Order: sequence, then C-alpha cells, then structure tokens
Amino acid sequence: MYIVLIIIFATIATKLLYKELKFRQERHKNPVPASPKGGPFFDSRLRKKLQPTELILKRSGITKGMTVLDLGCGSGAYTTDTARAVGKNGLVYAVDLQDEMLAQLKAKLQKEEFHNLNNIKIVKANASKLPFKPNTFDLVYLIDVLQEIPNSLKALIEIKRVLKPNGILAITEYFMDPDFAFKSATVKLCEKAGFIKQNIQGWFFFYTARFTRS
Repeated sequence: MYIVLIIIFATIATKLLYKELKFRQERHKNPVPASPKGGPFFDSRLRKKLQPTELILKRSGITKGMTVLDLGCGSGAYTTDTARAVGKNGLVYAVDLQDEMLAQLKAKLQKEEFHNLNNIKIVKANASKLPFKPNTFDLVYLIDVLQEIPNSLKALIEIKRVLKPNGILAITEYFMDPDFAFKSATVKLCEKAGFIKQNIQGWFFFYTARFTRS
C-alpha cells in the first residue's frame, strides 16, 4: 500500500514539476512585468519574512547619504525601508513601468507612518530608457526584476550609464519567483553589459549579486 502511495505521489510531483519548469521556460522566453494584482503580496509581511528587508539592503550595500535607484519598485515593498536607510541626506528614486504599481506605492506613502519620508521620488519609466543623466546614482538595485525586463542586457547598459563611477549594481534573486535566474546566469549577463563582479552573498535559492561599474 505504501509503495503504491509513494508511486502516486512521485507521479503527481513529477507532473507538477514539469509544468512549473515549462512555465518558467516560457517566462524566460517572453519576459513580462509582474502583475499589479500581486502588489499586496509583494509588500506583505510574508514576503518580508521570505526576503528580509534588512538583509537585502545590507547585502546590496545601501548606506546613508546615497542616491539610490529602486528599479522595478512595484508597489514599493522595499522603497520606504531604503528611504530610511539612506537618511534625510539621501534620495531614493522609485521607478516602475506600470501605472497601477506606482498608484499602489503612492497610496502606501499616504499612510501616517510614512509621512515623514520626504526623500522618495516616484518616476514612471522603462528600464531600457531611463530619464536620468549619466552618473546620477550611487547604487541601483533590482529585486526579482531583472529577468522580467524584455531586453535585460539593454537595461543593464542603461543602468551602467546612470551609475556614478564605481557605483554599485545589486541584483537580488529568489528561487520561488517564476523569473528566478541562477547566480551564473546573472553574473554572465551583468559582465556582458560591462559590470565587474564584486561579490555574491546568500545561498542557492536566495542571493544578492553585487557589481561595480567598470
């Protein structure tokens, strides 16, 4: 009886795994932004437990006084924490392509707990054509975003343009995200765009890769 149950379970698990792999394969072939419907989850306590804010900001290298680009900010899951991390002398540009995502971020900033944050600028823009001058940012970070960009290489070259000399690019990936990319793939893509790998922190299914502008 137990053997039969194990066989049934293994068969179901194999089918589910196959469907998941096919789904991810299609996502990588045809990248699309995350749906605004997922905004509440992206900014939820559960997600913060899975991908702790303090850990990501530390791995990324965000410090006080920085001018930071939160690219693909979505509903602002990490935007407000970044604003607090850079302090009153720092500045955070929250950039996303989708109006609905930015509307969720604007609504979030209306809450009383965020009224003292005056260092966030919300900008609608395409990652492959950023409306910023060269050498603007100390640091650019993307959390579960890079593989959602249709032309990720072009976006990385554009990020390189707006980063200051020796500026930091931080890419965070989480395995549960359908657009997850392995460390090797992230490094290869960023190096192709002209970035130099600084370090990678984390483990297989949750890591932050940090690069500097060459």
